[in-house]
Amino acid sequence: MDAQTQLRVDNGINVEALLGAREALSKMPEAARFNWRATCEWVNGTHARSTIDSFFGLGEEQMHRMAHRIDSDHPELFAAEDHGATPVEIVLAGLAGCLTAGIAAVAQNRNIQLRSVKATLEAGMDLQGILGIDGDVRNGFDGVKVIFDIDADATREEIEALVAQSQKRSAVFDIFTNPTDVSVMVS
Repeated sequence: MDAQTQLRVDNGINVEALLGAREALSKMPEAARFNWRATCEWVNGTHARSTIDSFFGLGEEQMHRMAHRIDSDHPELFAAEDHGATPVEIVLAGLAGCLTAGIAAVAQNRNIQLRSVKATLEAGMDLQGILGIDGDVRNGFDGVKVIFDIDADATREEIEALVAQSQKRSAVFDIFTNPTDVSVMVS
């Protein structure tokens, strides 16, 4: 691509800042250690509200510009009030958001103009596990399918490469596909 085309590519990603952060953190690996957190409070029934407002990174406590709140609940067909998406749907949204953001960043770095990116995710689940009907049935997803519909100034091969690179660098994809130690305690 010529310089004029490169100037017109704008997917809303500041690649120079990202590459600068990458270079700086490669020289100070201790600053690259982040601790993400969320708190959740029960509201009523299966309705809960999570708040995300602070995290640790770059060697000190950090705050989001504003607290983010996410309501979760179950649908009415589960005798609930449907005040929010189910927790498993929120997990799918996290995967979709991470992969989609990665596509935008990689496209900007590769000078590919995006016009639209849509991710559709589906995950199967047999409720016999979580309802205690069959102890041999897994409680979680039995598989996740991610389908991207991307309109960009790029060939199909270039778009497939964007998706592959986003998948390779996605923290949430890694969480889904690799075991993560989880400890649960009562204070």
